[in-house]
Amino acid sequence: MSTATATRTVDGRTVPTAGSYQIDPTHSSLELIARHLVVTKVRSRFTSWTAELTIAEDPTQSSLNVTIDVASFQSGDDHRDGHVKSADFFDVEAFPTATFRSTSIRPAGGDDWNVVGDLTIKDVTAPVTLQVTFGGAVTDPFGNTKVLFAAEGELDREAWGITWNAPLETGGVLIGKKIVLELEVQAVPA
Repeated sequence: MSTATATRTVDGRTVPTAGSYQIDPTHSSLELIARHLVVTKVRSRFTSWTAELTIAEDPTQSSLNVTIDVASFQSGDDHRDGHVKSADFFDVEAFPTATFRSTSIRPAGGDDWNVVGDLTIKDVTAPVTLQVTFGGAVTDPFGNTKVLFAAEGELDREAWGITWNAPLETGGVLIGKKIVLELEVQAVPA
């Protein structure tokens, strides 16, 4: 597939050609951003995850299914990583994967879309909305066509029963409730 045939126009919007796509894991990322000590943003990532992306003829009928290996969580601090993987947070021993399954996809504005889905962490499923931007299609120097997406969503971790925290002497708590999800995705036709 060439870059010219990797996109099409539907209702005045540029979208990928209909079909199944695979995530290129070496050029894609799934990150979490949390507040620490009230003011600092701590970035972490999952290094092992897969996604099934199907673009339908009618883009609103497309689907996205993501499976995350929760034990692949990395924040750059081994002590913190061990705590986040423990029963206080993700409990990877009992719940080794988290999943996201889209339930609706709607145009937002320009190249943006709202992808609503069910996020399951541990044994709790709750809705999450991802604001997804289609970045177009490119051909890399090796002749591989890739479609590009960026996505962001916000969630309250306590909705999934992830409530561990520690109060600070000066007020506030160690870890904020709000978590920002950021995805940068390169996908190739399957």
